[in-house]
This record gives sequence, structure tokens and C-alpha cells, in this order.
Amino acid sequence: MISFILSLAALILGYFFYGRFVERVFGPDDRETPAVSKKDGLDYIALPGWKVYTIQFLNIAGTGPIFGGIMGAKFGPVAYLWIVLGCIFAGAVHDYLNGMLSMRNGGAGMPELIGKYLGDKTRKVMLLLTVFPLVIAGTVFVYSPAVILHTLGGDVMMWVAIIFVYYVIATMTPIDKIIGKVYPLFAISLLLTAGALMVMLFVKMPQLPEIWSNLHNMGASANPGKFTDHIFPALFITIACGAISGFHGTQTPMMARCLASERMGRRVFYGAMITEGVVALVCATVSMWFFYAGPPGYEQISGAKDGFFTSAPMVVHLVCNDWLGVVGAVLAVLGVVAAPISSGDTAFRSGRLIVADWLKIDQRPIRNRLYICVPMFATSIAILVWQIKVPDGFNTIWQYFGFFNQTLSVFTLWAITVYLVQERKNFWVSLIPALFMTTVCTTYFFVSRQTLHLPDCIGYPLGLTCLAVACVWFTVWYRKVRRGG
Repeated sequence: MISFILSLAALILGYFFYGRFVERVFGPDDRETPAVSKKDGLDYIALPGWKVYTIQFLNIAGTGPIFGGIMGAKFGPVAYLWIVLGCIFAGAVHDYLNGMLSMRNGGAGMPELIGKYLGDKTRKVMLLLTVFPLVIAGTVFVYSPAVILHTLGGDVMMWVAIIFVYYVIATMTPIDKIIGKVYPLFAISLLLTAGALMVMLFVKMPQLPEIWSNLHNMGASANPGKFTDHIFPALFITIACGAISGFHGTQTPMMARCLASERMGRRVFYGAMITEGVVALVCATVSMWFFYAGPPGYEQISGAKDGFFTSAPMVVHLVCNDWLGVVGAVLAVLGVVAAPISSGDTAFRSGRLIVADWLKIDQRPIRNRLYICVPMFATSIAILVWQIKVPDGFNTIWQYFGFFNQTLSVFTLWAITVYLVQERKNFWVSLIPALFMTTVCTTYFFVSRQTLHLPDCIGYPLGLTCLAVACVWFTVWYRKVRRGG
């Protein structure tokens, strides 16, 4: 528990100190924002700051910090380090600067921003790399809440159909009609769930493995030959939304179109990411008890028949019911079901906006929205059918989502770095995370079972080679810019 308490304190301090430092690096001012200058009653609408914060939090949260924290906890307390350091120095920086850059560019989406700073060819690649993961995200965020709702009654596919109907409505309607009214309630539900579990942690004060004595891969030690993932890079792909997530870069422009002042940016963008880090920290700690507290937590809960390999949705269901009783069951439904559904609808909404910006399609006529939404939903349904039919389909889809997710963050961080260099600002705040995530994603691509699956003796040196290439590329480019400036 000491590691949890120190990590929680670090996240809070990170918001007040490093968050303020990053804010000074960017330098928000009183210029007119897109919510005012481009108001259209559909996507560009000035909303109260507290409402934008709750929507942003729910947009980026979803099942990410919950399931990511649960699956990341299988590695042991090393997950704490990634959640804390990744959230403060990478994820929150990524979200804040991406959101502020979008505001400075008229509410531009991720492909447009990346194209502006990394070139038109990169912008074209980013269209595919952005929209496809959004469709995958929407698909993941359909199935996981349907599984939990199924435990309360009804068929899984019935719940899938109901959620899809909601997605269509929320994606098509003005942002203040459904999302602006429902999301604050969903956000409160998720925060209540995390808060209740945090209270129970302090009530129970379980004996948990601590960072200083368990930095090795505890999953591999406890399950020889069965849990084979390496801490690097698997942990940094598994815990994405609770530390840094490229998916967030697709969501922040939506809220950049709803902020009435740039000075609200740190609270909304940096603050929402820190809040998500807290949720991931709580979920990881509860899961650490479930997997490792002696005797193992799953042995103390009726129905945890799969032990260490209990699925993430089932861990949520079992622990909430065991620790919180009937109240826990209700909170699990409201928080852990509402969160992914809310991220799913904004995933599709972001996809609609990105495609519309790319093709220059006016979104005010309903038929124009349908031209984009129908193909997206059809693709999502096809992926969902595949996910259900393939053994372990959910985990497979999640790993692909994680890889694409973190790859998006790499492009965004490099675009932010180019902007900071061009503006003669402190570029180290984004350069270091950019280099680190470049190494994570390239190494994962080389060694993962889901991709090339090269031997470690080949894959890891290739990952380091990519890091060296990135360093050389940046150094050459930076010197060229300085000479030209």
C-alpha cells in the first residue's frame, strides 16, 4: 500500500507543479477560441469549463485505464512507475499540448495537425492510422460493456445492438444535446466507482507487493511458461490510456472546439489525464490484490474460476460485488459500463469529424453525416463478428488497439516537438517522451507475437537502432532549422 500512496501523491503533485510548468512552456493567452469564432451549433459550441472537463475525462477514459490497469497489474508493481511517470511526463503533456495546438489551429483534428508539422505525406498516412484505430476502439467499447451487462440479464448480442443504436444517435446529434448532458453523469459514476474502491483499499489496507522489492516481471515468476510477455515493451502497450495514449489525440480536438478560453486548457486537458491516471492506479492496485496478495485475492472470491487469467471485465465485476456489495454492482454498471460506451460514441464521432475535414464535407446536413457514419459502423460490426468468433478475440483486438494507439502518440509527440522547436520553446518536454515511445512501438513491432515476432536477440537491437535513427534525424533537422532561423 505504501507504493500506492506514494504514487497517488506523485500524480497530484505532478498536476500542480509539472502541469503548470508545461502550461508556461506553451503560453496560453486571451485570443478568441474556435468555440467562439467558428460557432456552428453542432461541433463548435462553447460549453462551461466543468462540463468540458467531464466530457474530456470520459472521452479519454473508457475501458482504457480500467482494463489497462488490470492487465498491466499482472506485471507487478512496476506498473505503478509507468502509470505515474508516463502520466505526468508523457500522457498529460501529450494531451495538453495537442489540445492547445488544436485550439490555435481552428480546432483542427489530429491528421491536419500532424500534416502541418510533419508534412503532407505523413498527413495522408495519418488518416488511415487515425480512423482505423477509432473504429477498433468503438468496437472494443461495444463488446466489453455488453459482457458486463449480460451478467445482469439478457443476451450479449442484445446489449451490443442497444449500444450500437445509442452510438448512431450520439454520433449524429449536436454535441450539446446528448454528450453534453449525459457525460457529466457518466463521469461522476466512474469517479464514484474508483473512489469507492480507493476507500476500500484504505479500509482493508491489504498487504501488497511494493515497488522496491518487486521490479521484476511478477506475472512470469508466478506463472512460468504461461505469462510470457516482457515488461519492455509489453507493459507500455498494455497500459496506454492510464499513462499515454494516442487515442486521446483524436478526442482533444473535439473539446478544443468547445473551450471558451485557452486558459482553461491545463485544467481540462492536463487535469483530465491526471484524473485518468488516478483511476488506472486504483484499478492496478485492486488488481494487484486480486492477483498477488497472499492468499491470492481470486481464491477469496466465489466465481473467480480462472484465477490469474481472469478476464479484465470479470475482475471488475467480481471485485466490485465482493468489496462493495449491491452498491458495488450498481457502481460497476454505471461507471465501468458507462465509461467505455461514452468513449465508443466519441470514437465514432471523432472518426466522422476527421473524415469530414479530410473530404471537406459540410456536416450540418444529416445525409452528409450518414455518408461517413454508415461505412464506419459497417466496418465496426464486421470487426465485432470476427472478435466474437475468434478464440481470445477480445485480447487480440485489445493488443492491436494498444499498438495502433501508442503509434498515434508517437506521431503526435513528434508533431508537438516540431512546433515547439519552430516557436523556440522548451522542446525537451515532448522530445524525451517522443524518443521513448518511438522505441517502445518499434520494439513491440519487432518482438510481439501479434506482429513480426522476431527473436529477442534481433528485435531488441532493431528497436535500439530505431532510437538511434530518431536521435540522428532530429539532431540533423534541428541544426538545419537553427541555421535557417
